Order: sequence, then structure tokens, then C-alpha cells
Amino acid sequence: MENPMSYQAPSDSATLASARPKPPEKAGTWKDFIAVTKPGIIRSNLIAAFAGFWMASRWDIHFGLMIMTLLGTVLVMASSCVFNNYFDRDLDMKMARTSDRSLPTGRLTPTVVLWYAITLGIVGLAVLFIFSGVLSGIFGLVGMFGYVVVYTLWLKRSSTWSTSIGAIPGAMPPVIGYVAVTQTVDMGAWLLFALLFLWQPPHFWALGIRRVEEYRAAGFPLLPVVKGIQRTKIQMIPYIALLVPLPILMYVYGYAGIFFLVISLLLSVVWLYLAFKGFRAKDDEAWSKKMFFFSINYLTISLFVLVLNTLQ
Repeated sequence: MENPMSYQAPSDSATLASARPKPPEKAGTWKDFIAVTKPGIIRSNLIAAFAGFWMASRWDIHFGLMIMTLLGTVLVMASSCVFNNYFDRDLDMKMARTSDRSLPTGRLTPTVVLWYAITLGIVGLAVLFIFSGVLSGIFGLVGMFGYVVVYTLWLKRSSTWSTSIGAIPGAMPPVIGYVAVTQTVDMGAWLLFALLFLWQPPHFWALGIRRVEEYRAAGFPLLPVVKGIQRTKIQMIPYIALLVPLPILMYVYGYAGIFFLVISLLLSVVWLYLAFKGFRAKDDEAWSKKMFFFSINYLTISLFVLVLNTLQ
């Protein structure tokens, strides 16, 4: 594993001054408690959990089980994101994108946020273990531990491997939904895991290239910061390329129909084409912006079609 701290983050007085906590403009509101859970991340992963549950159910839906599984998954993800905000509050002060969050501005105190995270996590895991089964609870626990301890507390601050290894807990939601129905880990669970795992690094690296100077100033050892943009473009390729056979396997093993095969395969090929175009891009920021937004559409459309085209 390379030493990502071989570079030095800026430490001049201006940077240090910008990292000091701002005096709170106002007390925290319910909007701050929602914002600290990172609703955008929760929304995309909730869709993934729903897709996993639906694919396993094959249109024979147990709605009570589905509601409790999605509720438990949302609470566990919310807890993980709140823990992430709690532990990253010092780094968030250094980035324009995150400096206005509830903790850096002082609208919420660290103690309140910590107890908020603990409460959400306990309730979420209890819901999964009690209503969705032991496997769903275990995968929920793995997701929380991986995101909070392995990713946030360890790798995010020390290694360029943070994105790739952090994709493991990020791929748990569809697996949680799937095993709640099947109560077993079979090929379907592995294919869903692969879809979310392979999607995350190129998606996040595209954002990293767009905001590389912000990450550099904050001291994040992100791949574009440590190894450079060209190396990052190269490492995107195998992840996207491995997405190409996934819709084929889902079709061959009988989890999805021909519409998912065609649409998801086409999206994978187009995304791979855009990734290769990056090597000739004259404007890396414009190219990475296209990659980032295409990745969002890729996942949203693929999961939507998967739900509609799941075989009975």
C-alpha cells in the first residue's frame, strides 16, 4: 500500500484560519438533523436496497417485510453518515463544499450529533435483526463498521485505497434488501454487490478530479491528489469495464429480462467510451463533470429498469 502522505497539504495561515470553527449564525433546526444524515446518499442507496428486495421477491412482494427492511436500512445508513459527519468535522471546515455543514458552522454540537448517530444505529440494526433476519442485520453491521471505522476513521485519512475499499460498505444496501427475502447469499446477492461496488470508485473519482484542489487543501489523500489525474483516469477503466458483463450475467442467470440486458449493457459501454475519451480531453474538469453526472444516471436508470424487468 503506497504512502499517501508523501505530499504535504497547505498549512499557511490563511488555510489554518479558514479551518477554525465559525460562530453559529443560528441554532440547529430539524433541517440540520436531516442534512447531517446526507439525504442524497440515503436516497440513492434506498433505491438500491429496494431494487435488491424486489429482484429477490420476483414480484411476489411481502410489503410488511419490505417496509421494515427499507426502514432499517435507512436508519443504518443515516447513522453511518452522521458518524461520518461527526468524525470529519475538522476536515469539513477546510473545504468550500462542506464548510457550511451543521457541525463546522456550530449549528449542531458534536455531542448532540454523536448521540444522534448512536441512536439511529442501534434502532436501525435492531429493526434489521428483528424483522429482516440475521443476514440482513449482519450486512447492515458490516456496512456500518466498514463505512465508519475502516473508511472514515482509517483509510480516508491515510490511503488512496479509501475509495476502493470504502466501496465495500457502500455496496451493502442492495444485498441487505436481497437477503431479507432469500435468507441466503447466492449469485443474485453477489451480482447486486458487484454492481454497486464497481460503480462507486469511478463515480467518486470523477468528483475528486472536479474538486482536486479542494481535496488537496483539506489534506485528503484522494487518488487524483496523490497519484495525479492521469493515473486516476487509468484506474477508472477496469471498474467500468467489469460492469459490462454484469447485465449479461443477470440475464443468463434469470434475474432480469431482455430490456435490462440491452439498456444496462448499452449504458455500461457508453460510460466506458466516455472514460476512454478522458485520455484525450483538453478540459479535465469539463470531462469529469460529464463522467460524474453520467454515473448518477447510469445507476438510477439501471436500478429502475432492473425493478421493472425482474423476472417472475
